[in-house]
Amino acid sequence: MNIILTNLINSVRSDLKENSDEQTRNNFQRFFKEEVKYHGVTLPKTGRIAKKYLQDIDKLGKTRTFELCEKFLKSGYCEEAFIACDFVFHFRKEFKVEDFKLFDKWINKYISNWAVCDTFCNHSMGAIIERYPQIIEKLKLWVKSKNRWVRRAAAVSLILPARRGIFLKDIFEIAETLLLDTDDMVQKGYGWMLKEASKTHQSQVFDFVMKYRLQMPRTALRYAIEKMPADMRSKVMKK
Repeated sequence: MNIILTNLINSVRSDLKENSDEQTRNNFQRFFKEEVKYHGVTLPKTGRIAKKYLQDIDKLGKTRTFELCEKFLKSGYCEEAFIACDFVFHFRKEFKVEDFKLFDKWINKYISNWAVCDTFCNHSMGAIIERYPQIIEKLKLWVKSKNRWVRRAAAVSLILPARRGIFLKDIFEIAETLLLDTDDMVQKGYGWMLKEASKTHQSQVFDFVMKYRLQMPRTALRYAIEKMPADMRSKVMKK
């Protein structure tokens, strides 16, 4: 590996070690059902560490920064993955459609908890999809994955576009395919996607959940209608 990348990795990890604290280390795991690796650094401190190195990654350029990010993602440490997500998103204006192949690999191979899944998908995946909408067809393949995080990614990658009121037809198609998924993390993911879509397309999302309310898991249903008026929520939840 290039000496510059090695030095950057070592420097970031040194900063994470210095900013780790006992309280965060003791509390970190409680946010996850699955076992995760962590240094014990708060999210604000992790963000500040990432920001510290933006000039360095600007000098590296996108391709070499993505090599660096893969090393962080491969480590399995949450904070290193968060920093990788920040670095990737920094180059969003330079995203090419070909970058999806790498993002697909990362999601399938390295993402193993909801926090990293959502951080990467809400930002970098959302950005590349808005830039190249044809990628949505690839998301529709993810819904059949045996990997729960890939299925969740199919939904949460559309959170920001949903909030902006775009791709509603595709959002409904993905939600419909994931409708009976038994994994609660997937249910929460597509419910969240529908909730964001409801902010600009309330009546359409309401009609969708009314159509499927008897089949939809209650977890997904509650997420989907969270921002709707009380009368709409009552109609949806009525047994």
